Amino acid sequence: MKEEPSNFYEIVYKIIKSIPKGKVSSYGRIAVLAGSPRAARAVGYALNALKKDQEQEIPWQRVINSEGRISFKSDTTRATLQRKLLESEGIVFQEDDKVDWKMFGWP
Repeated sequence: MKEEPSNFYEIVYKIIKSIPKGKVSSYGRIAVLAGSPRAARAVGYALNALKKDQEQEIPWQRVINSEGRISFKSDTTRATLQRKLLESEGIVFQEDDKVDWKMFGWP
């Protein structure tokens, strides 16, 4: 039997693993699902704390901000990578660089 997540980061990672390919969720939505509705920023910290080997098993790219945009403003390399990964999953960005929540949002 698999052990239940014991800390917030582990809970966040478990939720993010359940986001299906071709869908995205927001930091705030993940926080709500983790039982901490005011912890959107902490979800970002959890993703930032991922180790290289974890990035392969946790689909970090599927978490974007509540506006439907990628949030790596100062890290253009990472933002470009995230967009390419999402587009490879079939996610379409509109002209304003936003994702349509109705079409691609989860849950």
